[in-house]
Amino acid sequence: MTKRLHTILVACGLFALTSCVDYSDATSETSARVQILMPKEFTGTSTLAGHEVILQQGSTRLSATTDANGVATFNGIIPDVYDISCSWEITEAEYHQATGSNQSVSGCTVSGSQNSLLIKEEQTITLSTQLSINQDIIIGKIYYAGSKDNNNRNYMAGRFIEIYNQSNKEIDVAGFYVGLVEAESTQAYTLQNLHDAYADSVVLLKQIFRIPATTSHKVAAGGSVLIVNSAIDHTANNTSMEYDLSGADFEAKDYSSNPVQNNPATPALELIYTMYPSISNMNLVQSGPCGVVIFRTDEDPASLPTTYPYGKTSGNQWKLLPKRMILDAVEVLSNKATGVDVATKRLYNDIDAGYTYINAASGRNGEVVYRKTSKHATDGHAVLMDTNNSSNDFKVSTTIKPREYDE
Repeated sequence: MTKRLHTILVACGLFALTSCVDYSDATSETSARVQILMPKEFTGTSTLAGHEVILQQGSTRLSATTDANGVATFNGIIPDVYDISCSWEITEAEYHQATGSNQSVSGCTVSGSQNSLLIKEEQTITLSTQLSINQDIIIGKIYYAGSKDNNNRNYMAGRFIEIYNQSNKEIDVAGFYVGLVEAESTQAYTLQNLHDAYADSVVLLKQIFRIPATTSHKVAAGGSVLIVNSAIDHTANNTSMEYDLSGADFEAKDYSSNPVQNNPATPALELIYTMYPSISNMNLVQSGPCGVVIFRTDEDPASLPTTYPYGKTSGNQWKLLPKRMILDAVEVLSNKATGVDVATKRLYNDIDAGYTYINAASGRNGEVVYRKTSKHATDGHAVLMDTNNSSNDFKVSTTIKPREYDE
């Protein structure tokens, strides 16, 4: 009898405590104002109005446009953790007017982002932006997911990277470098570690490759450079998910004891550095992270300093690439059951303000990440989206083919 009474009293007490908790704050709507700050290079006249600002939470995407004061107002939003971003292109004339510079450019992008920001009540958020000059040669496509072969076995030989010529002129890519960004399951350096140790000046690379500099390799306007691990026709292994790569421009040769099939007719991509003694081809991780950079320099990347993981004095070593050398970069993150963890970003926001990823958490489903088409040039070739934010610029496909962008 006493035990039963005690149980009833405890239950009543818990009910009373629970009934006192106010959950209304978790679901009531609020508002937020985002104040855009122009890049530090903007010392002249620039327009604050008319720029789209994005709030993103999972698959929910909200947008608002800045007013004359550079403020975008979001009303009726649910309190939650959001990623905030903005980006827009400016012409050469607008660049000259805003910066006072007479530098010749083909166009520029202004972009900014803040990730994982808690919005729980009415507030004003300041969003700083960076200026980046549009590049003629960019990373257009990355196939890192791999697939299953006709016998349902993991098939990874068909992975590739594609570099694209945005410009209206032919460009010689001889001597261009491709770097694969550090991709450990436990980050070697977080962005905060890089800030503390190197003042945001370097990116960690696990591998560096070079397009041979001894022979000219010219790419037409709207043309691409297809770089593969195995330059063969992979459709025989999986017709629906793989591609014929026998026409690739360069192949990262596999010199391991159990190599993938290489094509002796395809020129070799030069290996400059690999942190893995037994891996000589591109170590594209099928589930991510799989960040890629391209750069060009007269310095010798083989002589770049290396580093152990933050705070360590032994183990794997990564090359420290100066950020100033980078022409283009794409942040590729893992997509887990809980979603993408933005805290695992390896690239600074002024290199890539966003990120891209495949839908499958473990890869092996044939998904390719590729740039959207922004417009077409007067000669008809695609001009790909390049807003310095891969969250905006990239899409995912299982059907788009090498050297194609309009799907």
